[in-house]
Amino acid sequence: MARTATLLDQGWTRHAIAVAVTNGQLVRVKKGWVATPDADPVLVSAARDGVVLTCVTQAHRLGLWVLHEGGPHVAAPHNSGAVRARSAHVHWARPPVPRHPDSLEDPIENVLVIAAGCQPYERALAMWESALNRSLVDRDTLRGLRLGPAARRLIDEAVPWRDSGLESFVPPRLRWMRLPVRSQIWIAGRPVDFLIGERLVLQIDGGTHVGAQREKDIAHDARLMLMGYHVIRVGYSQVVHRWPEVQDLITRAVAQGLHRAR
Repeated sequence: MARTATLLDQGWTRHAIAVAVTNGQLVRVKKGWVATPDADPVLVSAARDGVVLTCVTQAHRLGLWVLHEGGPHVAAPHNSGAVRARSAHVHWARPPVPRHPDSLEDPIENVLVIAAGCQPYERALAMWESALNRSLVDRDTLRGLRLGPAARRLIDEAVPWRDSGLESFVPPRLRWMRLPVRSQIWIAGRPVDFLIGERLVLQIDGGTHVGAQREKDIAHDARLMLMGYHVIRVGYSQVVHRWPEVQDLITRAVAQGLHRAR
């Protein structure tokens, strides 16, 4: 993907561009934009619609943990008129990091800040912690930007050591219990997802917990129980769609004192 203005600045002539289009080496996407025939169709659509990929759509492309159902999220210049992006969620606000005219993808800082104001808190937190975990951004860089209240809250609460977005959901949901909830604590040679109090272990199974991985998890659970820990193991669907079930298990275990060392 390229703007014709950029190609002209780089030494191309209008005639050379026209010949490349005639020969099939380039495709005219719209006035001012050309692409190679094998260009990413998502970027082609963004150029054609005059938008930039951002929020959960760009987060997914970057490999961040995203829980999203719905159409694409794109950004348009805050002072532009209507855009052609159909069935898309269009973000109009001025971004904290200026967008280069050649860019069709928002930088990670814009992605996270826009998501902070767009997505529910837990989903935005999972995205922020995923970005920190992968070292795609650092906290000090984010603190230096002009941010709204939602983004400032996430800077203070996001941590870089969550293994998955599912783990980002748990601490906020258990905060009301006023118990220590520590994540990625090594016990019996492996990290546990969460240690509640001194002895209550919460393990969350994602899509990879099958086959040999599942057998290792079962063996580790057995070692933990022999060491005096109580293990609650739950799955993706329970955390995302049936959290009251998980909360009920935890509160009943705490009521029995299973979170305390004996």
